[in-house]
Amino acid sequence: MQARFLGIAELAVTPSVAVVVDVMRAFTVAAWAFAQGAEKIVLAESPGEALALRTRHPEWVALKDGPPAPGFDLVNSPGLLRSTDLGGRTVVQKTTAGTVGALAVREASLVLCAGFVVAEATARLLRTRACDSVTFVVTGEDGRADEDLACAQYIARRAAGAGTDAAGFVRRAARSRAAAELASGVRQGVHPDDVALCLELDRFPFAMVAALEDSLMVLRPCAVPPPTGGDPS
Repeated sequence: MQARFLGIAELAVTPSVAVVVDVMRAFTVAAWAFAQGAEKIVLAESPGEALALRTRHPEWVALKDGPPAPGFDLVNSPGLLRSTDLGGRTVVQKTTAGTVGALAVREASLVLCAGFVVAEATARLLRTRACDSVTFVVTGEDGRADEDLACAQYIARRAAGAGTDAAGFVRRAARSRAAAELASGVRQGVHPDDVALCLELDRFPFAMVAALEDSLMVLRPCAVPPPTGGDPS
């Protein structure tokens, strides 16, 4: 499998297969939302669009980066989200990097959104689909966020069938600028457990697939078949 690692601004053409990585915290939060029962996640272009969708669909739940804000029900924190019952709900998510990256590749034939919590399921889905070329979109810090790049490189190696020790990749993420900012309280809307939750490897058994549905970019969990006897470990 040929893998490319690009920042959002470097996406000159739409790739055929894209894995959009945001470890801290958009797609860790998305995975937790599905674990808490959410049916789907609508990725919004802007806070205004998120609020408009929330107004149009009062039963939906709106989520954003930063501190709590009028009209938004949740903030982008896995530690705060994990106690929320989202059974059967639709979540509208708008974040600084993750949702932007997914929307930038909305025309791709396959778009996966990922973090460490769904790394193996994501790699397994790429293997199942026999993807020859995959573009990993490193969303944070204009493509330089080491937590996102480490996760992307780990998934790429697993998707290629390499028996890879995750420890070094997770350590890089733990030492990243984003982890330091979350731990020190520089970012708002943070729970003390957020960094640890973002670094949990393979917490969830599903991948997350985003696709256009009636002009909206919608993220859904995707069950991945368990490994067979010949699957690399």
